[in-house]
Amino acid sequence: MYVPPAFKDDDIESIRTTIRNARLVNLVTATAEGPVATPLPLFLDQSEGEHGTLYGHLARANPQWKLLPIGEALAIFNGPEAYVTPSWYATKQETGKVVPTWNYVAVHAYGPVEFFHEPERLLEVVTRLTRKHEEVRAKPWAVSDAPADFIASQLRGIVGLRVPVSRFEGKRKMSQNRPEADRVGVSAGLGASDNPQDRDVAPLIPLRG
Repeated sequence: MYVPPAFKDDDIESIRTTIRNARLVNLVTATAEGPVATPLPLFLDQSEGEHGTLYGHLARANPQWKLLPIGEALAIFNGPEAYVTPSWYATKQETGKVVPTWNYVAVHAYGPVEFFHEPERLLEVVTRLTRKHEEVRAKPWAVSDAPADFIASQLRGIVGLRVPVSRFEGKRKMSQNRPEADRVGVSAGLGASDNPQDRDVAPLIPLRG
């Protein structure tokens, strides 16, 4: 990922927040047959390894786990993002020398991928993933709510994956390279948008400095 110095995010807590809030992640591996990618949920176990370890699962019928990876796997986590129109820039009124852009948050996590099949490990992964996405509900559903034999049959249809993270790349592109007046305009424009995704980005625009 290309990360200019102005947009580099190397704050570990910020990176972990992006990972924690990401819903669907793209897991990419390079293979002799070309790159392969699968969208899937992952969680980061911060207690395992220097940078933490990612866990998830994919369908047993998915060929990605059968293709020998070349080098490290890449997990792509996307955070808030929004289109930025030049109409919000004060500079537009001053010189007209402006163009559209996109503001976004992204984290790339790298590491060797391992696939596993043990039912106990698979159950732990699906239980933790389920808890992560159900805990916000008033009445969370739990894996244990389903019959044990049914869950066992479902586990036979998936393969677990583990990625001990070797490094992170974090990028937070939020108009930091624009003059203060332009940033104020972008924040106001996004904040007044009908699109809830735009409104999520608005408070991330730095208005000072």
